[in-house]
Amino acid sequence: MENLTTYITEILILIFVFITFLQSGIDKAMDWKGNIEWLKGHFSETILSGSVSLMVGIILIFEIVTGILSVLGIIWLIAYADTSYALFACVLASITLTMLLFGQRVAKDYAGAFTLTGYFIVTIFGVYLLS
Repeated sequence: MENLTTYITEILILIFVFITFLQSGIDKAMDWKGNIEWLKGHFSETILSGSVSLMVGIILIFEIVTGILSVLGIIWLIAYADTSYALFACVLASITLTMLLFGQRVAKDYAGAFTLTGYFIVTIFGVYLLS
């Protein structure tokens, strides 16, 4: 129980990352067709228009892996006081958000890009705490 109180901030960040990324990944997998259709329209006038399915597949994999690593990070922090999985989850979350930011900027969806800033701050703070 000592590790729970020692790493409570990190654990709360990992719970946030878990919920955010696993839910998003599952949503992409469950509604693949709907997501692809919407994103094809979103990127229709950009250099990324021909690679929407590939991009969504890559993001889906990153989101699912990030969610799983978050759970492992929580377990390893509590059981072993080991930050390695937690750090990797936050780094991967930050990389994923950077990829999403790139897409939003290319699509000139500046409001959507701005929305990602809050998520990025949380994940980069997790990287800071865990490294």
